[in-house]
Amino acid sequence: MKLALAISIHPTSNPDVAFAGDLEATLARLAGMGYDGVELAIRDPRQVNGDELVALLRRNGLAAPMLATGQAWGEDRLSFTDADPIIRQAAVERIKSHIELAGQLDAMVMLGLIRGLLARAPSREQAMKWLLDAYRECADFALHRGVRLVIEPINRFQADAIFSARDGVELLAQIGYENVGLALDSFHMNIEDASIEDGIRLAGDRLFHFHVSDSNRWRPGAGHIDFRSIIAVLRAIGYTAYLSGEFKPLPDSETAARGCIEHLRPLLNQGSTPAPTP
Repeated sequence: MKLALAISIHPTSNPDVAFAGDLEATLARLAGMGYDGVELAIRDPRQVNGDELVALLRRNGLAAPMLATGQAWGEDRLSFTDADPIIRQAAVERIKSHIELAGQLDAMVMLGLIRGLLARAPSREQAMKWLLDAYRECADFALHRGVRLVIEPINRFQADAIFSARDGVELLAQIGYENVGLALDSFHMNIEDASIEDGIRLAGDRLFHFHVSDSNRWRPGAGHIDFRSIIAVLRAIGYTAYLSGEFKPLPDSETAARGCIEHLRPLLNQGSTPAPTP
């Protein structure tokens, strides 16, 4: 497994990214800390020069395994379940632009908060139809460009649908595209899943990405989540992709980013014995 950190390429209102803006300096700093990659939060990919971004990543020896899309909801209020069809279509088109950039970067695309709040639709049934239609349209667009998508279950205090690993697995069956998988998040799982380890096992080979933050949304090691056990179970299911830090930059960005890698790198280097399946 490799280590990445979630950052925003531009200033953002999102409190859960360690660095925002000043991309060139941030990438150099993270490469110096020993990170393998960065998860890039991008509000509007049409405002990003893909060739320049590829060159900047290469210059720093970093991969970009994931593009995060939450700013399309958080900053621009675009969602797949808005009652206004113009906004729903704008959300789909925005994600398609993320997919096109992801193709340049060999990245996946995260679909989390872009689903919006289903309670604002005329009915939950209608909201789910809109949601599935949007997921499938984006999945088909991505499939023809060799890009994978991930859906992130989010805790009940930040979303009103798709909370747990089980919810995510059931949703994947409804979507019906093999290029769509899950991104699980230790913080959300600590709230919604009876067992983080069992949720990981349930996702199995449909787990494409894994977010790490501790129980208090600080960096790993600052709360009570057992990351040694999580890493053991990830190994047991054959997960070899990224652990991507998404946490509050507390007490400051530098300390949080260094603390994350200092806590997780030794656990990855230990070659822990896989946890037994209950």
